[in-house]
Amino acid sequence: MSKAFDFVQGEILLIDKPLTWTSFDVVGKIRNSLRIKKIKVGHAGTLDPLASGLLIVCTGKLTKSVDLYMAEEKEYTGTITLGATTPSFDLETEVDQTFEINHITDEIIHATCQQFIGEIAQVSPSYSALRIDGERAYHKARRGEEVKIKSRNITISEFEITQIRMPEIDFRVVCSKGTYIRSLANDFGKALHSGAYLSALRRTRSGSFNVADAWELPHLIDEISLQRINWTEKTNIE
Repeated sequence: MSKAFDFVQGEILLIDKPLTWTSFDVVGKIRNSLRIKKIKVGHAGTLDPLASGLLIVCTGKLTKSVDLYMAEEKEYTGTITLGATTPSFDLETEVDQTFEINHITDEIIHATCQQFIGEIAQVSPSYSALRIDGERAYHKARRGEEVKIKSRNITISEFEITQIRMPEIDFRVVCSKGTYIRSLANDFGKALHSGAYLSALRRTRSGSFNVADAWELPHLIDEISLQRINWTEKTNIE
């Protein structure tokens, strides 16, 4: 995957974001590795720390294209755990309620998926990066404050169950910009007359970009280090 980079003119870097890293952690790591003054680095679509997979990072003049990439449809795979809920709709917080799952059959699970295909109204998690009165919603939620978020329309073009091993079900979903898979998991549990939370998530595609073509972050950092001397001499801006 080795190539000659031109980070000032602009690069589109496909990163396989590791678990526990924030999207900003990845951007910061790349920016610090470049050691080029005043170069712009930004990502096109946040991934939660508990999610892995494709993160698009743009540098230099191509940071102007970030909004275009963010607007493209996304594909995810992951796992939903049935029979319980958490305040964050994922593993960031502890289980707060448990529910019955004995009534849930494979047929009901597959049929319920169909309810979510198309344009639907979705409420984002209170533990999210949305700004409420100028502050990130998750800051308010972590302080125990009530967070009121209006629903918004999103589009689910594909939603399929790939494996069932109760209480866990594996899925694949293709969706529009602004979709919260954590909210989808929570709503899916409600539709099953039970509860559910997202227990694993991986972004596999964004627009035409696929995680199969992405860099492992340590390998990219090594490649940047190897090329640093060459493009420092070329740009003469360090």
